[in-house]
Amino acid sequence: MIYFDNASTSFPKADGVGEEMEEFIEKNSVNISRGGYEKAYELQGKVTETRDKIKNLFNAGDSYIMCFTSGATFSLNIFLQGYLNMGDHVIISSLEHNAVVRTLKALEKRGVEHSAAKCDSEGILDIESVKSLIRENTKAILMSHVSNVAGTIIPVDELGEICRENGLVFALDAAQSAGSVPINMERSGIDFLAFSGHKGLLGPQGVGGFVAKEDLARNMDPLIYGGTGSFSDEETQPSIYPDKFESGTLPLPAIMGLSKALDFIEKTGVDNIRKKEQKLTQRFLEGISKIDGVRIRGVSSADDTEKRAGVVSVDFSSVDNAIAAFALEHDYGIMTRVGLHCSPEAHMALGTFPKGTLRFAFGYFNTEEEIDTAIKGIREVALK
Repeated sequence: MIYFDNASTSFPKADGVGEEMEEFIEKNSVNISRGGYEKAYELQGKVTETRDKIKNLFNAGDSYIMCFTSGATFSLNIFLQGYLNMGDHVIISSLEHNAVVRTLKALEKRGVEHSAAKCDSEGILDIESVKSLIRENTKAILMSHVSNVAGTIIPVDELGEICRENGLVFALDAAQSAGSVPINMERSGIDFLAFSGHKGLLGPQGVGGFVAKEDLARNMDPLIYGGTGSFSDEETQPSIYPDKFESGTLPLPAIMGLSKALDFIEKTGVDNIRKKEQKLTQRFLEGISKIDGVRIRGVSSADDTEKRAGVVSVDFSSVDNAIAAFALEHDYGIMTRVGLHCSPEAHMALGTFPKGTLRFAFGYFNTEEEIDTAIKGIREVALK
């Protein structure tokens, strides 16, 4: 089994994640902000420690808050639906995921407008296009840090500067970059960051969250209202953080697993994870660039891996992509993802709509031997 679908979810997870979750469920499965006993207070402390680990990972200081959600999609919805109002305008890129596009399509009915900045055929963002789209009613720029189709990395620091110069909120979808690409929210001027716990962070499914500037969070409405275990005598939602955005019981087993995964990320180092994934990506690009009947969608040069992450989309001209995916799994045990990857807008920009692509997504636990097997398999499938 060779797993190249880490953009969907990482596998295997970081060492100890499963054991940590089992330990919690079997021996410590209490609740927080409800029970008035020692075990509940101890668990509350562990959850707070996990919040601090996340803020430290993203270099977010005291002016930022951290809230847990079910994942990046929920977090992006909190920002888009909780911050934007009738008459507001937001700028996205032409490579965005349906978590953003579908939400904005729904918000059009409430009078929220959006524009998509151009990306070229390799997924490189046109900065001048971003600047040209700014209007008087523009409130924010929201973009994926790493495209889940092309693997292209956007110029975060440049976008942060544009937002600072124009008084805009800078929101980042870090679903594909958290844990794999270094992020410094303070330096880059990122006001809001949505993350998933089960991809580059190597944790379990079912947990993610967001980190936001406190002054921004003050102007965001919750998506869900309900019990928080605090201010129970009041009928209005608490305004304190994280309670404002965390109604209901948190996915505590998943948070414990994520905490263990964050320990692994800290010990290994995001820079080291990035270097290894770059090396694997470079080897892959070098190997398949010489194969006839195979086209790389996104940054294709093995010398330009600084511009991309370990997400590589391939388009076969000699065989249907779905048939190629089946052959790679059946004959080589290689697991990939084929189709539109919940990002039809990206495929339109890259020229692969409606056919889609065959996506390879490498992670820290992949090996050079697995890359070589994939290159061999792609070559043989393309020749059939």
